[in-house]
Amino acid sequence: MTAVKICGLTNLEDARWAWHCGADLLGLILVPASPRYLPPERAQELARQLRAEGCCTPLVGVFAEADPQVIGEMALRCGLDLAQLHGHEDHPFSLGDLALPAIVARRMRGETDWATWATPGTWAILLDRYDPTRLGGSGQTWDWTRYQAPPSGAPRVILAGGLTPHNVTTAIAAVRPWGVDVSSGVEVAPGHKDPRLVEQFIRCVREVIP
Repeated sequence: MTAVKICGLTNLEDARWAWHCGADLLGLILVPASPRYLPPERAQELARQLRAEGCCTPLVGVFAEADPQVIGEMALRCGLDLAQLHGHEDHPFSLGDLALPAIVARRMRGETDWATWATPGTWAILLDRYDPTRLGGSGQTWDWTRYQAPPSGAPRVILAGGLTPHNVTTAIAAVRPWGVDVSSGVEVAPGHKDPRLVEQFIRCVREVIP
């Protein structure tokens, strides 16, 4: 079954709804430049409230070119289970420096480069559209026909970039990823999810026959 990550959650109501609809991962964006930025104190309180309600769904903190120490401090403060790293293609560090598993984002602008991307310690690779002006979250699809399946033993693949309830089944059929990531494709405005679209997106993914 394909996993679902609902990203860009900024409030308890949306996070709770994604959890109850069956999301496998909940994403909190900790990048100040993002329109879906969640300040540390709000991220901490959101995580606290979810856990108090019995939510065990893993929380993913999204970072851009952040120092390992900063990531570790935020993980402890906000109760994160995974870190999603953007922008480290040009500023690499050993994933062993992190205190939690890492999803490493790679921007598709050519062929898949598993020899370079599948670095030790990578929990999953998130494939997003290349955008010269931003490190992620473009809300645009990329050419799935250029995807090449990873070799045996490579990390999980999470497909991102412009996914919606209307195209996610086609995307899964083309890429066969371990999971899919959605944010703007289920929103009414940046950081504000549409409950109907969230439910529809997850239902569409669940209906895909492997």
